[in-house]
Amino acid sequence: MKCPVCTGVDLKIAERQGVEIDYCPDCRGVWLDRGELDKIIERSQPQTVQSTISQQPQQDGYRPQYHDKHHDDHGHGVHGYHRKKSWLSELFD
Repeated sequence: MKCPVCTGVDLKIAERQGVEIDYCPDCRGVWLDRGELDKIIERSQPQTVQSTISQQPQQDGYRPQYHDKHHDDHGHGVHGYHRKKSWLSELFD
Protein backbone atom coordinates (compact mmCIF):
# COMPACT_ATOMS: atom_id res chain seq x y z
CA MET A 1 0.00 0.00 0.00
CA LYS A 2 1.25 3.51 -0.83
CA CYS A 3 1.32 6.51 1.53
CA PRO A 4 -1.49 8.94 0.67
CA VAL A 5 0.66 11.93 1.73
CA CYS A 6 4.07 10.99 0.31
CA THR A 7 3.61 9.93 -3.29
CA GLY A 8 5.37 6.70 -4.18
CA VAL A 9 6.42 5.62 -0.66
CA ASP A 10 5.36 2.15 0.50
CA LEU A 11 3.81 1.90 3.95
CA LYS A 12 5.49 -0.28 6.57
CA ILE A 13 3.56 -2.56 8.93
CA ALA A 14 4.16 -2.66 12.69
CA GLU A 15 2.30 -4.69 15.31
CA ARG A 16 1.29 -2.98 18.56
CA GLN A 17 -0.82 -4.73 21.20
CA GLY A 18 -1.82 -7.37 18.66
CA VAL A 19 -2.99 -4.80 16.09
CA GLU A 20 -1.30 -4.26 12.72
CA ILE A 21 -0.60 -0.57 12.12
CA ASP A 22 0.42 0.85 8.74
CA TYR A 23 2.88 3.75 8.92
CA CYS A 24 4.96 5.81 6.52
CA PRO A 25 8.71 5.79 7.24
CA ASP A 26 9.12 9.23 5.60
CA CYS A 27 6.34 11.41 7.06
CA ARG A 28 5.67 9.13 10.10
CA GLY A 29 1.94 9.17 9.29
CA VAL A 30 -0.12 6.34 10.81
CA TRP A 31 -3.07 4.66 9.10
CA LEU A 32 -5.40 2.19 10.76
CA ASP A 33 -7.84 -0.22 9.14
CA ARG A 34 -11.48 -0.39 10.20
CA GLY A 35 -11.81 -1.40 13.85
CA GLU A 36 -8.10 -1.21 14.70
CA LEU A 37 -8.45 2.03 16.70
CA ASP A 38 -11.26 0.46 18.75
CA LYS A 39 -9.04 -2.56 19.50
CA ILE A 40 -6.18 -0.33 20.64
CA ILE A 41 -8.50 1.69 22.91
CA GLU A 42 -10.05 -1.45 24.44
CA ARG A 43 -6.66 -3.00 25.15
CA SER A 44 -5.20 0.16 26.69
CA GLN A 45 -8.10 0.96 29.07
CA PRO A 46 -7.36 -1.71 31.73
CA GLN A 47 -3.76 -0.47 31.90
CA THR A 48 -4.94 3.13 32.30
CA VAL A 49 -7.35 2.29 35.13
CA GLN A 50 -4.71 0.26 36.98
CA SER A 51 -2.06 2.97 36.65
CA THR A 52 -4.51 5.64 37.89
CA ILE A 53 -5.32 3.60 40.98
CA SER A 54 -1.65 3.03 41.82
CA GLN A 55 -0.80 6.74 41.41
CA GLN A 56 -3.33 8.02 43.97
CA PRO A 57 -1.67 9.04 47.25
CA GLN A 58 -2.47 7.20 50.46
CA GLN A 59 -4.33 9.38 52.96
CA ASP A 60 -5.20 8.31 56.47
CA GLY A 61 -7.84 11.03 56.99
CA TYR A 62 -6.49 12.20 60.37
CA ARG A 63 -3.51 14.35 59.52
CA PRO A 64 -4.10 17.63 57.65
CA GLN A 65 -2.22 17.87 54.40
CA TYR A 66 0.52 20.49 54.02
CA HIS A 67 -1.46 22.54 51.52
CA ASP A 68 -4.52 22.49 53.80
CA LYS A 69 -2.60 23.85 56.79
CA HIS A 70 -1.01 26.75 54.94
CA HIS A 71 -3.85 27.59 52.59
CA ASP A 72 -5.12 30.82 54.16
CA ASP A 73 -1.89 32.67 54.97
CA HIS A 74 -1.39 33.83 51.35
CA GLY A 75 2.39 33.66 51.65
CA HIS A 76 2.78 36.29 54.37
CA GLY A 77 4.34 33.98 56.93
CA VAL A 78 3.80 34.12 60.69
CA HIS A 79 3.99 37.91 61.06
CA GLY A 80 1.54 38.86 58.33
CA TYR A 81 1.90 41.54 55.70
CA HIS A 82 3.53 44.86 56.61
CA ARG A 83 3.51 47.62 54.05
CA LYS A 84 6.59 49.80 53.90
CA LYS A 85 5.80 53.35 55.00
CA SER A 86 6.58 56.01 52.47
CA TRP A 87 8.51 59.14 53.35
CA LEU A 88 5.40 61.16 52.50
CA SER A 89 3.29 59.41 55.14
CA GLU A 90 5.99 60.05 57.76
CA LEU A 91 5.86 63.76 56.93
CA PHE A 92 2.17 64.03 57.89
CA ASP A 93 2.30 61.87 61.06
